[in-house]
Amino acid sequence: MNTPTPTATANPAPTSGRSPSEVERLARRRAGAKMGWYTHAFFYVLVNLGLVGLSAASGHTWAIYPLMGWGLGLLAHGAAVWVVAPGGGFYNRLVERERRALGAGNSGNRG
Repeated sequence: MNTPTPTATANPAPTSGRSPSEVERLARRRAGAKMGWYTHAFFYVLVNLGLVGLSAASGHTWAIYPLMGWGLGLLAHGAAVWVVAPGGGFYNRLVERERRALGAGNSGNRG
């Protein structure tokens, strides 16, 4: 018996209307972006642990500044990857809003 899994039918919108090659390209692009964020987060933790150790060893608290600065960059990177990424829910809602604003009569001319 070939019943669809709940995950297969829960969110069909991102792939509807796309060819399998487009879905594959988008999936690879999004996976690459997420892998980039994981790498960024790994090095954030690794480097800042070292900086906190150096800061504590010298008896100062200067490590908070690179933690906050780089943390803000990591947060922005995460927002770009997880919230606003092409093919993501927020991005798709913005595209649909723009299509409606440009007029339903021009739905064939989206370029």
